[in-house]
Amino acid sequence: MILDEREIMQPNIDGEALRVFLKAIDLAGGPQALAHKRNLTWLPSLLQASYMVVLAEHGKIEDEIAQFLGLTRQTVRNALRADVELVKQKLSQEGLKEEKEEVRTHVAGGLAKWAYQEIKAGREHIPFLAELYEEFSRALGIEWPIAVLQRIRGLKFPLTKEILAQRLQGLASIKGVPLEDILQRLPQTFQSPAELLHQIKKALEAD
Repeated sequence: MILDEREIMQPNIDGEALRVFLKAIDLAGGPQALAHKRNLTWLPSLLQASYMVVLAEHGKIEDEIAQFLGLTRQTVRNALRADVELVKQKLSQEGLKEEKEEVRTHVAGGLAKWAYQEIKAGREHIPFLAELYEEFSRALGIEWPIAVLQRIRGLKFPLTKEILAQRLQGLASIKGVPLEDILQRLPQTFQSPAELLHQIKKALEAD
């Protein structure tokens, strides 16, 4: 297969977002800091904010980012307009704790912007960050995002539920909920891995 110029120049949004996400976990104090309270909802917030920052850096406007992630424009705006220095102060004084959605979005946005700055400055160690992600997921008892992402590796988005179901064969359940029940609660298409994980999380909470 020969790639044309447009395909060669196409950015790897998923890969960049994952790097920002992992770096954000590192900056937040690592897995132990985030797992201090097991009911924290920071994982999806940080992942969404990481996508927002990367997409914005690639020239996407708020409406486009909101549509891509299945979020409201206001949510995207709150994250992208976060003050990095204020977020740094908050983290140094309080760390991450359970917050209202609006505050969580703002902090996650500032943290993702800070992580992106650190990556651009070359302060990143990929193997270490990958270990952090796996340790963090195990600490919170949420290995399922890793299992899902591993099974959809290589697929292009938008992704249909039919293709998702084929890839998830062999995964009988997620957090004790039968896969068949989860699939019934999911929309027909997903625009990004972040939206997919978000929708699965909603399906699990509806049980």
